Amino acid sequence: MINYNIKENQNGPTIGYVKAGVIEKNGLFFKDSEGTGELLPYEDWRLSPEERAKDLASRLSVEEIAGLMMYSAHQIVPAEAGGWFGATYNGGKAFEESGAAPSDLTDQQRKFLTEDHVRYVLAMMLKNGEIAANWNNEMQALCEEMPHAIPVNISTDPRHGAGSASAEFKTEAKDTSKWPLGLGLAATFSPELVKRFARVAANEYRALGITTELGPQIDLGTEPRWMRVPDTWGPCSKLATDYAKAYCEGLQTDPDAVSGDGKTKGGWGSKSVAAMVKHWPGGGPCESGRDAHYGFGKFAVYPGNNFEEHLKPFLEGAFKLDGGTKEASSVMPYYTVSYGVDPSGKNVGNSYSKYIIGDLLRDKYGYKGIVCTDWGITADPDPEMDSFGSRCYGTEDLSEAERHLQIIENGVDQFGGNNNIVPILEAYRIGCERHGEEAMRKRFEESAQRLLVNSFRCGLFENPYLDANKSKEILGCDEYVEEGFKAQLQSIVMVKNNGVLPIESGAASDSAQAGVTRKKVYIPDRHIDEHKGFMRFMEKALDIPGAKQEDVEPFYEVTKDAAEADFAICFIESPISDGYTKETGYRPVTLQYREYTATASRAESIGQGDFREKENPNRSYLRKSNKAANESDLDAVIETKKKMGDKPVIVVIRMNNPCTVSEFEEYADAILVNFGVETKAALTVIGGGYEPTAMLPVQIPKDMETVEKHCEDKPFDYEPYKDSIGNVYDFGFGLNWSGVIKDERFNKYVKG
Repeated sequence: MINYNIKENQNGPTIGYVKAGVIEKNGLFFKDSEGTGELLPYEDWRLSPEERAKDLASRLSVEEIAGLMMYSAHQIVPAEAGGWFGATYNGGKAFEESGAAPSDLTDQQRKFLTEDHVRYVLAMMLKNGEIAANWNNEMQALCEEMPHAIPVNISTDPRHGAGSASAEFKTEAKDTSKWPLGLGLAATFSPELVKRFARVAANEYRALGITTELGPQIDLGTEPRWMRVPDTWGPCSKLATDYAKAYCEGLQTDPDAVSGDGKTKGGWGSKSVAAMVKHWPGGGPCESGRDAHYGFGKFAVYPGNNFEEHLKPFLEGAFKLDGGTKEASSVMPYYTVSYGVDPSGKNVGNSYSKYIIGDLLRDKYGYKGIVCTDWGITADPDPEMDSFGSRCYGTEDLSEAERHLQIIENGVDQFGGNNNIVPILEAYRIGCERHGEEAMRKRFEESAQRLLVNSFRCGLFENPYLDANKSKEILGCDEYVEEGFKAQLQSIVMVKNNGVLPIESGAASDSAQAGVTRKKVYIPDRHIDEHKGFMRFMEKALDIPGAKQEDVEPFYEVTKDAAEADFAICFIESPISDGYTKETGYRPVTLQYREYTATASRAESIGQGDFREKENPNRSYLRKSNKAANESDLDAVIETKKKMGDKPVIVVIRMNNPCTVSEFEEYADAILVNFGVETKAALTVIGGGYEPTAMLPVQIPKDMETVEKHCEDKPFDYEPYKDSIGNVYDFGFGLNWSGVIKDERFNKYVKG
């Protein structure tokens, strides 16, 4: 464990250090990062972050700048020996055999920090807050001994979601408060709540040592089949724009920070976390719902000519903040080829596109912050279409170094997931031959300034160290946990209630003391067939309980016999499906449970052009079929209704994607839609502990035909479902105990 020293400035930042010297000048303390004993501009916290970054960038070697331009691979703390993200300790030993502490640095971490000059580190899984804080201190102490003492800037994917992790490398909330996922927050229709969530997240991130979030995800979720829709704020550009502004303000603004003039409060400071908004210019309109992590989903298409609307959350939200931080500090382009957008006719991945990055983002819209590629876009392509990787879309004929150079020339600063310095240095060499060394040095310093300024803004150069005990007090504290749970309650949408809800629960202890017979509930188990997972490996078939008995027992008595139950709850999930296999090729991403055959899809795909599809570039799946891996969720609802007869059946659906509820709606007496909450949140609503206030942040489609006919880039252009009662499951629809909700939120975002 690192023992660090503190020097307090009466009217300035705290200085934290281990072995570095401290310069005292005019009664003020400064860290002697350069080790000269002389106060240099980048060491002077009285100067602006921009001035300090410019000075330091000028002192760095090309190799040191190249290190800033890289990102570490995903880090697990403590590390596992094998797998995608495996690592070793103390000279090649597995953690269990090494004698290392959980917070010790791996062999690989020591190498990329000391030899490769990496300073942006991506934390994937952290065992707990105490270990995370001590791991941060270990890295910072090591970097303090290196030339210039540049601190580590730890980043994370969003990690506060109450639901299980789904697409991408999200982690379930551990040691942090638990909040709804993106669509769940959208269902509250409350920018104020989102801003508060961001501030709580920032406080907990800083307690973990995290100073950059790879988020928020501000894509418009206009394509309901896209696997990343649950992390968006839905298809409404007005709501997503307001949320983008609110979240970035809350995350980045240190409420205690004081500007250089000593007058303005609120801005960058030691409580700030830098936002990396994603994904420019909007990843939502992926053709037929297939995702661009994979070559079979690389095209974003605009059949509705609606490209500009997808820019609104960036241009009018994240890049136009009201507070002192002014704009989101970083932006990540998506993997997609924005098909047919570039006037020159070039169809390449967004980071490779001079038009998307250079002409639009940098020149036309004047974005000054960091641009970081999405993860893993520069390696050579995989010969197989069905693979995880192979994302150098449209630049397959270039060398890896040439791809890096093209990206740098476009105005990109950083390479997500790249921690090999060789191709960046080779790109520099090629660039010197093409443009001259003076021009390339200037271009590298430009990126270095942007990459350093975030660490200056967040106070890392003054004090990057954490008190693990204070971190434990902040992480998952009662206040934040209560706020997160309340937000979960606010995110649950009731779309149907045939007068059966609420069903009074009563705590087990209260019922026993009062001699009251507790309500009995029947909850069917679930089955999920074998299917391809995010990393494109087969995931084994699962038989799982609909809900864990220990989660339900505080509310109701659980019975396996439907005959003795007072009511039933079916916990189900929206259909799980996959749009491509090696054996079948392209097939529909289905939003229904039963087998679906595409009869209304395009005969000719819009996006075409891949070196693996030269003989048949058409990606149409017309007249092909698919069915959900969790088709048995539908069977469970139907069978439960048969078993229960006239007794109430409640469906609680985790809606990752808007799906065709027409298959089960008639069998349900009540339907609650959630977008990632704890089981106890749904049971609290069912038991009457909270009256529903949420509204649908999406349209629920009538059927698959209306989805097939819609334009991927257009919001609200398919027919919503009308239920057996006569309610239409449109954007903004929701029920409370009294009926349809129509309040000021409805008037602002739906009616307005």
